[in-house]
Amino acid sequence: MATAATGDLNAYFKDRIGQIERTLDELVPEGNRFCGVLFESMRYSLFAGGKRLRPVLALATVEALGGDVEAALPVASTLEMIHTYSLVHDDLPAMDDDDFRRGKPTNHKVFGEAVAVLAGDALLTQAFQVLGTLDATGREAVMLRIVGELALASGSLGMVAGQTADMLNEGKQADAETLAFIHTNKTGALLTASVRIGALFAEATEEQLLALTTYAERIGLAFQIVDDILDVVGSAEKLGKAVGADAAHAKLTYPALHGLQESREAVRRLTGEAHQALQSIGLSGGRLTQIADWLVNREV
Repeated sequence: MATAATGDLNAYFKDRIGQIERTLDELVPEGNRFCGVLFESMRYSLFAGGKRLRPVLALATVEALGGDVEAALPVASTLEMIHTYSLVHDDLPAMDDDDFRRGKPTNHKVFGEAVAVLAGDALLTQAFQVLGTLDATGREAVMLRIVGELALASGSLGMVAGQTADMLNEGKQADAETLAFIHTNKTGALLTASVRIGALFAEATEEQLLALTTYAERIGLAFQIVDDILDVVGSAEKLGKAVGADAAHAKLTYPALHGLQESREAVRRLTGEAHQALQSIGLSGGRLTQIADWLVNREV
């Protein structure tokens, strides 16, 4: 049964998701008669559901620091474009070869591999187009830094690096250091960027940015460990995708390397450290704290 705090967080997510989806609908058009299937493919995955965790984290950070949430919506929405592109590409036969995502056939199953690749490419590029065309009068330095944060988290020093290491280490005997690299980059980099981008948009102090980065890094790793755990003990119906995929692909995961009990303990420790980071700058007890706790206790 949900607690009052959880219920309140659910309502918060619902409200923010509505704002984000309206913004995405404006930013990613229906397309035209020459390449309508491309936009249909982009929107198919972009509006396939999900908690919109990354843009919500960005907005919650802006809110916690007293920034303009409404003005931050297009910036936060670019995080969902990047995340969606990564999912479309990860599901391809050349990568994880998944048939379902969020309870629906994956993009390439509906539109074919070529269009899925192009849709992912388009979503990635669209994110930077949005950031590059926003009115940043008087805040050019801030927006430039935000573009740099998103590029760093998304590319060869972040998410792409993590995916590459994950792919190269399938079926191999790997160590804890390799696993930490994969999780920190494949999933954690964009989650961390979400909080940092929100902080930068709200013009956080360096002390606040440092503490929020620590918070984000801890919940990013905890999030991926929970995903690993759910792939072992979760249900396909709740997750909206097949369970046991990590084991089937001989992927390196926390439960495989450390066991379920130690993995759960790691999640609790990381969440505690995230709480401490928020406390150090007087931001404990708010939405960011609630989101960290939800990540630990979620079933999907």
